[in-house]
Amino acid sequence: MKFLGKLLLTLLLLALLALVIVYVVLQTHWATNRVTSWVNDNTDYQLTLGKIEHNWSEADHIVFSDVTFGTKGQPLTLAARKMSFGLSARQLTEPSHFASLELEGGTLNLLPGSSIAVPFMADVLQLRTMALQSQDGDWSLNGQQINGGITPWQPEQGHLLGTQGNFQLSARSLRLNDVPASQVLIQGEINNNQLTLTNFGADVAGGQLTGNARRAEDGSWQVDSLRLSNVRLQTTKSLEDFWQPVAELPSVAVSRFDMVDARIEGPGWAFSDLDVTLQNITFRQHSWESDDGTLSFNASDIVNGSMHLIDPIVNLAVSPQGVAIKQFTTRWEGGLMRTDGMWTRNNQRLTLNEVVVAGMEYTLPTDWRERWQKTLPAWLSDVEVKKFRANRNLLIDINPDFPFQLTALDGYGNNLLLARQHQWGVWQGTLNLNASDATFNKLDVRRPSLALNAGDAQIAITELSAFTQRGLLEAQATVEQQPGRAFTLSLNGRSVPMDTLTHWGWQASEPLPSADSNLQLRLTGNLAANAPLKPTLNGLLQGTTSDGTSIKQQIQHGEVSSAH
Repeated sequence: MKFLGKLLLTLLLLALLALVIVYVVLQTHWATNRVTSWVNDNTDYQLTLGKIEHNWSEADHIVFSDVTFGTKGQPLTLAARKMSFGLSARQLTEPSHFASLELEGGTLNLLPGSSIAVPFMADVLQLRTMALQSQDGDWSLNGQQINGGITPWQPEQGHLLGTQGNFQLSARSLRLNDVPASQVLIQGEINNNQLTLTNFGADVAGGQLTGNARRAEDGSWQVDSLRLSNVRLQTTKSLEDFWQPVAELPSVAVSRFDMVDARIEGPGWAFSDLDVTLQNITFRQHSWESDDGTLSFNASDIVNGSMHLIDPIVNLAVSPQGVAIKQFTTRWEGGLMRTDGMWTRNNQRLTLNEVVVAGMEYTLPTDWRERWQKTLPAWLSDVEVKKFRANRNLLIDINPDFPFQLTALDGYGNNLLLARQHQWGVWQGTLNLNASDATFNKLDVRRPSLALNAGDAQIAITELSAFTQRGLLEAQATVEQQPGRAFTLSLNGRSVPMDTLTHWGWQASEPLPSADSNLQLRLTGNLAANAPLKPTLNGLLQGTTSDGTSIKQQIQHGEVSSAH
């Protein structure tokens, strides 16, 4: 019996000695090399280890130093200065399930192509001063000095962070696409392909970002609240490209979004001192929908290309029927513009109740004729202005072929249909314009005025007049509303230098006299958008100068000759 007891004691001591030897050997470089060689030779993983350590002060932890881990032929998934596994009694039944896993001082790579089936899991994944790289479609994320945890951590193929669990992360710095952020805090939950951000905040572009949001399985977002304040952002993207990542999301439903005192600038566009409040609107694939949404914004300056708005104030109400423009006021080109109205969705029609333009000093863009002929976008078919008022405006065209300027331009109009079926024009309504002075192709006139009445068939110009230095020009005209734009013009002049017409395009082999004359011009032609005007012109000019000389010339197919 004593022999049996001694034998058992000897075996126990030998086993204990073996464990001690194994414990010591496992912490040697030889053992580390053997472990990494076995993993690299017998699995699809690529592993390097600097050292395996155990400290009795933390008896339930095994620490691996200088670790790299990934799948062969793919970018590394993990590089860490220290990787610590927390042990528990659960290892007896589930050896691959650890109490905790702590990663410190390295990089975690979630880029496409680096996804990996990790052969273990943990109740808690803890990150300390880690870097994180991630790519999800067009959204790229790069974070530095990240601290936080995920509970529980159950990685799956293609989902290294798992598909279930709560998380809390903080980052010293983070870049989402081209937008940098610092002092980032994110709290939330992963539930399969659903992501809930219960709270997030960051310093972004010199300002602060706070909010909460949810992402559904289909990739759509529900933003319960989002607030940006004091942002100062510069980007190299155009305005359209800047908005593109959001526009391409399946859906973004915004309960409330606030932007306070923001300054955002890109090539050819800028917003200064911008305040925005957006409520209850869903953006979906370059469109939107809402039952009772609102959008309000104001700024000190908005620049988009050649357009520069100063102190704009906009209040919109959004519904299934369309967008109600409750208020739109802005300073533009030195003047004031205001309007209100409604854009209706079913017919893409913009109806403005009243448009007022006062004190404007506006130089037309060089391609304004091309813009006038350009087809409007699909969302804007018709534009109606019920009342139009203009007061003390200056309008300039610097086109060298035919420059003009209208000074102290006033006007009023009613029921003007300025766009129909996506095409600009004057399709309906009445319009009266007058100015104190004007210059047409370097020829000065006084008190020019125009009155027209537009209908489905034609535009009737019932009054077109101006004073020259000593005389008066009066005209009437009609322009057909068909694509050919056939027109007729009847012009009469009293005590007017006949060579006035030379300044306005009348080209004759026999120069017109400069003496004051009484003249009559009858002209027809076509103002078709995509065809030259000159070959369509036909008509007759006749007049008598102050010394009794008679002038008679005709124009046929754009060519002027003497008439007999």
